[in-house]
Amino acid sequence: MQTFEFDLEYLLSTLETLEPSTVPAWGGMSAQRMVEHLCDALYMSCGQGEFKLEVPEDRIEKMQQFLASDKPMAQNIQVSFAPADAVLRNEDMELALDEFANAFVAYWEHYDENPSFTALHPYYGELDFEKWNQLHSKHFAHHFKQFGLID
Repeated sequence: MQTFEFDLEYLLSTLETLEPSTVPAWGGMSAQRMVEHLCDALYMSCGQGEFKLEVPEDRIEKMQQFLASDKPMAQNIQVSFAPADAVLRNEDMELALDEFANAFVAYWEHYDENPSFTALHPYYGELDFEKWNQLHSKHFAHHFKQFGLID
């Protein structure tokens, strides 16, 4: 997998090349739904929303080790907290990208102001800023690959 940069300039410039009609290599999300899904992940990492742990506690350590690895996320993962058929909340891709930029900035500001904050991820447990960065980098790369934005 190519190097993946987790910074707003790279992410936005890459996402801006995405056509709303792009068909994913796998899965059923539309391109705009994927962008909104990435926003949802950023919101989750700031503690927004109600989530419960969906894996046994004794698997959390191994799941978090996966985040630090070079292994990519598996394709076609179905998770209860991210339905592919969720209703779009933005009128178009441009507004979804605006939401993404705002959510990304809010994420960084949140952890800048609350450096010891942790938030629950249903599969990975309580994550701090470092682990959320690992998860977001892996998760964003997964969806960028899904939509042909990276190899």
